Amino acid sequence: MTPWWPARLLLALGSGLALALAFPSYNLPLLAWIAVAGLLLASLGARPGQAACAGFLHGAVFYTATLPWIYTVMYVHGALSPVSAAGVLAALVAAASLFPAAFSLGVAWLGRRSAAHGLVAATFLWVALEFGRTHLPGIGFPWNLIGYAASKNLALLQLAPFTGVYGLSFLVVAYNAVFAGMLVGSRRPHVLGFCLVVTATLLAVAGLGGRFVPVSHSRFVAHLVQTNFPQSPSYPADWIERHAPELDELERLSIAAAEKSPGLLIWPEVPAPFYLQDRRFVARVERIAGAARSAFLVGVVDWKLGPRGGLAPYNSAALFDPSGQRVFLYDKIHLVPFGEYVPLHRWLTFAKTLTAEVGDYQPGSEYKVGALAPDAGGGKFGVFICYEAIFPAEVRRFVSSGAELLINLSNDGWFGRSAAPEQHLGMARVRAVENRRWLLRDTNNGFTTAIDPYGRYAARLATDVRGVLGAPYDFRSDSTLYARWGDWLAWLCVAAALYFIGAGLARRRQALRSSHLAPLDCI
Repeated sequence: MTPWWPARLLLALGSGLALALAFPSYNLPLLAWIAVAGLLLASLGARPGQAACAGFLHGAVFYTATLPWIYTVMYVHGALSPVSAAGVLAALVAAASLFPAAFSLGVAWLGRRSAAHGLVAATFLWVALEFGRTHLPGIGFPWNLIGYAASKNLALLQLAPFTGVYGLSFLVVAYNAVFAGMLVGSRRPHVLGFCLVVTATLLAVAGLGGRFVPVSHSRFVAHLVQTNFPQSPSYPADWIERHAPELDELERLSIAAAEKSPGLLIWPEVPAPFYLQDRRFVARVERIAGAARSAFLVGVVDWKLGPRGGLAPYNSAALFDPSGQRVFLYDKIHLVPFGEYVPLHRWLTFAKTLTAEVGDYQPGSEYKVGALAPDAGGGKFGVFICYEAIFPAEVRRFVSSGAELLINLSNDGWFGRSAAPEQHLGMARVRAVENRRWLLRDTNNGFTTAIDPYGRYAARLATDVRGVLGAPYDFRSDSTLYARWGDWLAWLCVAAALYFIGAGLARRRQALRSSHLAPLDCI
């Protein structure tokens, strides 16, 4: 342990930076296995205020280094001034940093009994806080959970069907706690020996386990069309006419791919004014489906009666059969805060400008499952749109409703060539493995790919090109433990964290009564 206060801050800063380097676009995932140990060492033995500051600094460094694309999205596509865009990023970083601050405070307080006690509780507390960050009403943001760093390894990723991504987070933080314990108790041979055994076991599983991961075979091929439209902050009324040559090219590419190899045809999340109420666009969709003689799934905006009366936009996915009839429609449920709607917009000064630019989309309400025609395999599918890919429990809802294939439509053009598209892809990949389903991921400009139920990339298309990916897929109807039980491990960690805190409070009260001390100050 390091009692000197500035050294604690340096440890926290280094911890946040090391953890950031584990994620794209830095891609040094091994650092995640030791990064949190620095924060643990900074927290153990610290005063409450010192611990909270250390955790907040860790979070501020981590989120600033991994989420700079938030500024770009707000400034370039949200029409905010540089100051307002920076303010949005700063507010998000500050809010997210409260969670590692709470973690450090909890470790410091629980570790007063003994360092070992604080380290044992740390893993449960970390996962409980990740779970809490995921489920914040309206503004939950489970981006770059620490478990995604471990998901880079194919063997370790196979834990996800049992525990979800939270099991990977548990594994990584538990190792950090063991590593920190070795540093704290470095003079104790049994502590060092335990750490070496754990390290050797993890290295063996990570290095050799991938050889034993089954290979998943496919019987069908879908055609994922990467439209590669430049991201525009607004669309003029004559957008369809202006871009007719590009739409004609996409039509030719789509039909040619389906004629060469019949199969499901997919366009990504709406990258343009593709309105279901625009007869010109719908006529083109019907023409493509008919000429391709294939089912055609396409991202659209559907204007219909909203909850407050009047027409409101919905970010949707529509399936058309070969005759041009619409046979399925899913409305995106989890909208992007400050992207598709503005929470608490009455109280946020920049909301008027931002809402005018991004629109005020309405959320859907049903996790719909559709059915494909026999020529596309005849199985059931669930489609989730863009941001929904980062919410494990929501994607699981499609599988529990009968989906045998997962389809993710996304428009990552908002992110430019930042680290965000790669981060987004990594999270979507874990959704496939958690549920043991093939995942077809179609995007506007990348990453467009097919992922098998074990997390392998079965096919990928280059970024920033207009083209079609022949994406293999199949259907599975088996159910993983995660698909059946959901976030059982995360809830267990919440219960364990509450137990540690409750037991600590009870011991403190007992000690106060025994020693006749004044009531404990707020901690």
